Amino acid sequence: MFLREINLMRVIDVLIVWWILYRLLLLIKGTKAVTILRGIAILIAVKLVSWYFGLSTISWLTDQIINWGVVALVIIFQPEIRRGLEHLGRSSLFKKQYAFEAENRLVDELDNAIQYMSKRHIGALITIQQETGLEEYIETGIPIDALITSQLLINTFIPNTPLHDGAVIIRDNRLAVAAAYLPLSENPTIPKELGTRHRAAVGISEVTDALTIVVSEETGGVTITRNSELMKELTREDYRNYLVKQLVPTEPDDTKTIIRRIRRLIRRK
Repeated sequence: MFLREINLMRVIDVLIVWWILYRLLLLIKGTKAVTILRGIAILIAVKLVSWYFGLSTISWLTDQIINWGVVALVIIFQPEIRRGLEHLGRSSLFKKQYAFEAENRLVDELDNAIQYMSKRHIGALITIQQETGLEEYIETGIPIDALITSQLLINTFIPNTPLHDGAVIIRDNRLAVAAAYLPLSENPTIPKELGTRHRAAVGISEVTDALTIVVSEETGGVTITRNSELMKELTREDYRNYLVKQLVPTEPDDTKTIIRRIRRLIRRK
């Protein structure tokens, strides 16, 4: 019985470590940190090869780089580390009721802005970051870092203004940047009547899990893309229900669920 409990705890330990690594990879995906991690992997490979073949000089050089690299990594990854700690602090493990109110407020502000722009045929492209980081695309835009309001979104997309061309990116319930560039999809199945905004919305959905809202300048129609899926001509009820479902969590937190299952397994033993 004792050995079975030890083996169970080892399995749980490994699963938790892999889950943490998976969340870290999701956090840095789409950022420059991925490129740096590739460089670290190459450096480690060089170290192993030099050690195996007895290349003492190369081994010594890689040792120095690795030793000093810890300090360098803290400096290089400072934005990612800060964002990761902020993400942890905002995670639903520590969330209170105000977090859910903020997410509901985001949906309300988006709805008001969409209704206004749709009725007046004001074109808009709004991307909302989910699990995958959007730093690569945020860097192409003009920093705003403001609380989301329908008035701010509307003013951003008013035609012939400096910020109207490009995408607005929302991160952590704040308007991070405006006039950002998104990758255009080359998918031949996209209807020919859809323009650059729709292709950009599909493009970002092909490389990230971001949710993107498009308001057509020609028809005023509302489109949402996510995970390469194109949902066209949505009614107010349709897109609002979808936004609530995607942006306002209603299920128990994944972390809490895992902890509960672990406790149940231990109790059974």
